[in-house]
Amino acid sequence: MNRREFLRSTSVAFAGFTFTKPELSFAQQPSPDGWRRFVVTTRVEVLKPVGETKVWLPAALIQKTAFQRTMSNHFTADRGQARMVESKSAGLGIVTATFPSGAKPGLMLTSEVTLRNYSVDLSKPSNARPASKAELHHFLQPTKHIPTDGIVQAKATEITIGANTDVEKAQAIYEWIVDNTFRDPKVRGCGRGDIRFMLESNDLGGKCADLNALYVGLARAAGLPARDVYGVRVAKSELGYKSLGASSEKVTKAQHCRAEVYLTRFGWVPVDPADVRKVVLEEPPGNRPLNDEMVTSARQRLFGSWEMNWMAYNFAQDVELPGSGGPTLPFLMYPQAQTVEGTLDSLDPDNFKYEITAKELS
Repeated sequence: MNRREFLRSTSVAFAGFTFTKPELSFAQQPSPDGWRRFVVTTRVEVLKPVGETKVWLPAALIQKTAFQRTMSNHFTADRGQARMVESKSAGLGIVTATFPSGAKPGLMLTSEVTLRNYSVDLSKPSNARPASKAELHHFLQPTKHIPTDGIVQAKATEITIGANTDVEKAQAIYEWIVDNTFRDPKVRGCGRGDIRFMLESNDLGGKCADLNALYVGLARAAGLPARDVYGVRVAKSELGYKSLGASSEKVTKAQHCRAEVYLTRFGWVPVDPADVRKVVLEEPPGNRPLNDEMVTSARQRLFGSWEMNWMAYNFAQDVELPGSGGPTLPFLMYPQAQTVEGTLDSLDPDNFKYEITAKELS
């Protein structure tokens, strides 16, 4: 994504602003058939501002999907100016706020969404609306951290030997990642998603943004449109997985990246090999073998299904923060901030404080 892709920018000074999707306003009620309604609130403070300070937040997904409907993104910038910037091809909304020198920066974003469990029956063709050629082309392209040539292309070819259909290719890549990668608890945040380094170094450990990026890169290299979906867990798992849900309404550290692959007869199909490896490592009592019953159940379910106790932010990669002048980000899943002294570490609580809470509405 580059600056030319940003399609709309609206601004507001010293006030709040509500961005409401035209196809689903507050006056309309979501379908009761499986839809759950959540309010997710992010509060940000920059504790040591120096000069002009800027803050960026990912908004809830601005596209309507089978699994999520974003009803509104409402934001307020205390003593600052805030605006929403969008890139529709990536489903990306960025709330960007600027605070003058001497102000104590504070930004709050409240997103209201409805979520529904997402499953694709791969035993029969789907009635899903076909994606456009432009959309499929977009999600076949390489990015800085997800190339599709060289070792990535070679590995994709190796993995999919003997696979005759796109379903077989997609599943072969999924099974290879589950068998050959591992969740590395030492990785900060959700990882970086530098898949060329992973393959060249044969260091196949990481977290969700690494392992699911590897899935996306291998799928694209095999000719399958695929995309990472960046988001945050907002509720406990109702399927019995303690490791795959939020433990409380405070979800500040519950960011999670998922993936989708486009299959001709089925449309966009949810996958999440990274969560299989999370079950292996973290599901009590921990370090479960791959043939463990709970692991095999997760492995079967997470090729074609997501439990929607999770809210999506966007599909964006190589993200340029509006007005930052800094380097591109591999993805936007965490709050970001910058002072005149440079970019702050969003994982450093001594300089950059934020809290994310999620509440289900009855």
